[in-house]
Amino acid sequence: MPTSRITARFDKAKAEHRAVLVAYLMGGDPDLETSFDAMCALRDNGADIIELGAPFTDPMADGPAIQRAGLRALARHTTLVDVLGLAARFRETDQETPLILMGYANPVHSLGYAAFAEAAHAAGIDGTILVDLPPEEDSELRAEYARHDISVIRLATPTTHEARMAKVAEGASGFIYFVAVTGVTGAGSADPQAIAGNVEMVRRVSGLPVCVGFGVKNGAQAVEMAKIADGVVVGSAFVEHAQSAHESGDHSEAPRGMGALAGELSAAMAAVAKA
Repeated sequence: MPTSRITARFDKAKAEHRAVLVAYLMGGDPDLETSFDAMCALRDNGADIIELGAPFTDPMADGPAIQRAGLRALARHTTLVDVLGLAARFRETDQETPLILMGYANPVHSLGYAAFAEAAHAAGIDGTILVDLPPEEDSELRAEYARHDISVIRLATPTTHEARMAKVAEGASGFIYFVAVTGVTGAGSADPQAIAGNVEMVRRVSGLPVCVGFGVKNGAQAVEMAKIADGVVVGSAFVEHAQSAHESGDHSEAPRGMGALAGELSAAMAAVAKA
């Protein structure tokens, strides 16, 4: 059951007194084959959960690095179905690593909520983060997800107050993705102490693990976030290795660079003993 894969990964990390590392990459950047190799490299180097981006023409939460990644993937005509295919291929040899699909509502709506939920389940997707689909508008999708035990992973921000958080938590499962900065991905750096209280409130109200993302780019920042959160999400820093590979023409640079970064982050976070 997909949600149980997410829960099992958080339980494992908790038993090891550490936070989980959630690693993001854009499906199809710089190409699908390289994306698959990168997924394996991330997993092999300590990423606990893989967040697989689906390219979309009109992103609203993605910063420059991930926007460029989406454009590169779209230039290769990568579709939502292609990204699900990546997940399915990964699942052929890995039944344990949770896979989260991150994207926007339009391609999912275009495919049809029932058809998407069925296809995502068949591909081994454990949950989705649809940035532009608020809790008030996802009941139809949630109903389809419930049939396949797919998690609805919601976003909270530094401006999410407690009353709003109760609504955000309603129907959510897996974990809550806490956006550490007011802005887009890769923008600025987050201050762990400034958001520690927010993270604790989100955990208390939702009853779910909280992963902090946006503005986490290196081992030192990941360590500080690992002290206050159940998980740390890193995206733009991984995606930049795909950009380098695209620019150099040596696509093997992407999985190699992503794997090295995952290893660095994982080792740094493992050194933070959590109660």
